[in-house]
Amino acid sequence: MKKDLNKIAYVEKAIAKKFGKEVIVNPQSNWTDEKEEEYLEQLKEFYSRQRRRSDNDEKIEEEGFLLSKNLISKESKRVCPVCSEYSFSMKDDLYMNKFECCYKCYIQWVEDREERWATGWRPNKEQN
Repeated sequence: MKKDLNKIAYVEKAIAKKFGKEVIVNPQSNWTDEKEEEYLEQLKEFYSRQRRRSDNDEKIEEEGFLLSKNLISKESKRVCPVCSEYSFSMKDDLYMNKFECCYKCYIQWVEDREERWATGWRPNKEQN
């Protein structure tokens, strides 16, 4: 196949006229050693992030299911240590983090008695 250099030149001129001369410039003409080093550094960062992400996405078989390794190692504060109720409520998450009890137990045992609760007092099994 023979290239028609006049046609190529005509197309390049039309493109340069419409979009600017920087569009038809060979990208390698502006490439420097500093840009090469920066590019290689960015590649290293990209692939190291990819490796970390793939390590985090590692799957483990647990009781016939594939689970993310992160899910197994994370502890969940879903069971109230005071009343032993399990909850998905975001409100309970707040009180579980701050007072180590669910919202219901906070209302019953902690509200207006935060100092006593902070010193370690907890209701006994008979009170609960």
